[in-house]
Amino acid sequence: METPAGLLLVGGGHEAVTHIRFLGGAPSRAAARAGAAAGRGLPAPVRSAVRQLEEYFAGRRRRFDLPLRLEGTPFQRAVWAFLLTIPYGRAYTYGEVAAALGKPGASRAVGAAVGRNPVSIVVPCHRVVAAGGRPGGYGGGRAANPVLLPLAGIRL
Repeated sequence: METPAGLLLVGGGHEAVTHIRFLGGAPSRAAARAGAAAGRGLPAPVRSAVRQLEEYFAGRRRRFDLPLRLEGTPFQRAVWAFLLTIPYGRAYTYGEVAAALGKPGASRAVGAAVGRNPVSIVVPCHRVVAAGGRPGGYGGGRAANPVLLPLAGIRL
């Protein structure tokens, strides 16, 4: 799907959304038409994710209500679960996330887990910033941060 932050690939099955990833480059008209046609046959959780993402980018949604299947190591899943608790308008540093998980000094490990987030935007990894409040190396690309941070109510 096309968004103001870039092209997203949204996928999953009949039970849950499993991935939302940024894709590089601009879609061709043929790819956009094919994606729209394929969207009619998507599983319900994926259709719901697309609808909720459209609402989010239009400024009509702050939280997502989607079934998710997040596969990763226990530490990665703990980081992603914590990210889901970060409220609208709040940013945490990698170090703050590490401390909240009882692992002070594990900010690099948190950064690695954030970078492997399989469900961008819904699991709000863009709300985790570098020390000093600088935008981090967001997995969606640095170009996505100027769009995503204001949508999340964050002013750096």
